[in-house]
Amino acid sequence: MARLFLLPIVLCLFWTLFLHLTGVPLKQGKKGYIYIIAISATLILSLGFLTWLTAGQNLRN
Repeated sequence: MARLFLLPIVLCLFWTLFLHLTGVPLKQGKKGYIYIIAISATLILSLGFLTWLTAGQNLRN
């Protein structure tokens, strides 16, 4: 869970590489960055909430 913050960074690097290799300007690929950050933030927040929600169950055992 601690390394999950690297997900958007790695995905953005791959997106930049893809845009560069296909010859698409970064300004035109801006929407892709927004999608990457939004989906990654949703995933990180969801997993963080589930971890917080189930943290009390580990203490009872």
